[in-house]
Amino acid sequence: MIKILVLALFAFIANSVYSQAPKEDPYGYIPRPTFKRGEYLEYKATFGIFTVGKGSFQIQPTLHKVKNRICYKLDSYGKTSGFVDWLASVDDHWGAYVDTTSLVTHIAYRTLVEGKYRKNEVVYFDFEKDSIKVKDFDFEKSTYKEPKTYGMERLSREFMSGFLYLRTVDFSNLQKGDTVEIYSFLEDTFYDFKIVMWGREILKTKAGKFKSIKFIPVMPDNNTFEEGDSIIAWFSDDENKIPLKISAKMFIGHAGIELTAYDNLSKPPKVVD
Repeated sequence: MIKILVLALFAFIANSVYSQAPKEDPYGYIPRPTFKRGEYLEYKATFGIFTVGKGSFQIQPTLHKVKNRICYKLDSYGKTSGFVDWLASVDDHWGAYVDTTSLVTHIAYRTLVEGKYRKNEVVYFDFEKDSIKVKDFDFEKSTYKEPKTYGMERLSREFMSGFLYLRTVDFSNLQKGDTVEIYSFLEDTFYDFKIVMWGREILKTKAGKFKSIKFIPVMPDNNTFEEGDSIIAWFSDDENKIPLKISAKMFIGHAGIELTAYDNLSKPPKVVD
C-alpha cells in the first residue's frame, strides 16, 4: 500500500510537469526569472494522518557541460520514513542535466530502490536526431542492456526539466476551467495529459501560508485513483511557482505531499501572515 502511495505521488509530479512544443528550436532561449542555482525544496508525504516519507528537489549550485552545452544539474529524492520504511522501503533518486538556455534535458537518470525492486536507468535526449535513447541496467549481469531508442515527434522534456519549464509559463491570465495540455515521456511510453486550472486560494502548509493556484489533472482510466477531482495540486501564485501541496484520493485511502521547507528561492515568496 505504502509503495503504491509513494509511487503514485511521484508519478503525478512527473506527469504533471512534462511539457511539449511542436518542432520548435530545442536550443531557443527561455527566460527564467523564477528559479536560480542553489534552490532547495523539501516535502513530507502522508497517508491519512500518518507521515510516511519525505522528498526534496535541488538545483545544484555548480554548472556542468554536456554535449558542449552548459547545464543545470537537478536532483530529486524520495524516501519512506519511520515504521513505513521497515514495512515497504522506498529510496528513489531522479536526476537530470538540463540546458540553461532552453531548459531541455540532455541526460536524465533514475535510481530506484523500492522493496525488492531495483531500477537503474539513464536516458539520452538527442534533439538533432529527434530521438530518445534509454539504457536500463541489468543487475544479474552487472552491466547495461542494449539501449532502446524512441522517436521524438514533439519536443519532449522529462520530469526534471519539465518542472523548470512549467515555472516559466505565465499563469496570471489563467481562469477557472482553462486547460493546459501536457506531452510526456516516461520509461517507454509517450503520454498526453490535460490539467485544468481550478482557482486561486490561500493555502496553509508546514512551510507557511501562501497565495496559491490550484490545478486538477484529467485522469485516464486507472486502478489507483478515484474519478473526478482525485488529484489536486497547488502551486505558489507568485513568480516562483513552486509546488506547495498535492492531495490524492485513492481507492485505498487519502494521500498527499506538502512543502515543509524551502531555501534560496529566486524571488521572495508570497507568504501570508
